[in-house]
Amino acid sequence: MWFLKKLFKKRDESAAADGEEVKPFLDHLEDLRWTLIKMITTLGIAMVVAFAFRKEIATALAYPLTVALGKESVSTLISINPIESVTMSFTLSFYTGIVASFPLLFFFLAEFVLPALTKKERKYVLPAVGIGFFLFLIGVLLCYFFVLPTTLRWLHDDAASLGVKSSWTMSQYYGFVTHLSIAVGLICELPVVMVTLSGIGLLSYEWLKGMRTYGHAIALVLAGIISPTPDLFMLIIFALPIMALFEGCIWLIWALEKRRARLEAQEQAKASIPDDDHHEPID
Repeated sequence: MWFLKKLFKKRDESAAADGEEVKPFLDHLEDLRWTLIKMITTLGIAMVVAFAFRKEIATALAYPLTVALGKESVSTLISINPIESVTMSFTLSFYTGIVASFPLLFFFLAEFVLPALTKKERKYVLPAVGIGFFLFLIGVLLCYFFVLPTTLRWLHDDAASLGVKSSWTMSQYYGFVTHLSIAVGLICELPVVMVTLSGIGLLSYEWLKGMRTYGHAIALVLAGIISPTPDLFMLIIFALPIMALFEGCIWLIWALEKRRARLEAQEQAKASIPDDDHHEPID
């Protein structure tokens, strides 16, 4: 709740600076409500379109399994529930809808934050949307082409070493693939989110430095959520990149704050230099 109050305060300060009327707290909540309605509607439409192409989506998501197991992948997936194909289709539609509508979802969220930004900060929003979606796609593709085939092959071989044949249900496999792909894609969004929040004054290097321990603890929790197996080795494999990314974002924000402070100092220095054209004439 403190985050929303701080954001609403920034919106009010920006409105006052532009000579606009400051909105009451309930009006800010109304703006937030319409933002959520637009995001939910967009996601719903994307899900409907994705459901119409569920066969093609399912075939595409089976690619990592084919790469990992080759011909064995044909007999790996099974269905043990009469309606499993339907529930699986809704799940795939949901996750595909998130990926497909991500630029619009990000834009609607940025549109809500825009009034809290200065004119100089607003011009960076659209590039942030583009970069954010680009990083999200990089994360999804990285997981799709490298992380998933390697992980699936390791899980299959580990079961085989115990004399167990791997047979995964449709919902288990597709849920695992979509869950892990979305998770890796969102983790790659961390630099854009943190830099954007820093640019509008909601995060700072000093605050992040004090919260570093908590940030690494959250990284461990995230690694535990997206890790395909509960063992310590896989936890470390997933946690280290998240920690490194978080640490890199902290130092990136430090560098940006230093640069911002240097530019502001230069502008103040230029403003303090008297203009020779306006000097009083000497008698």
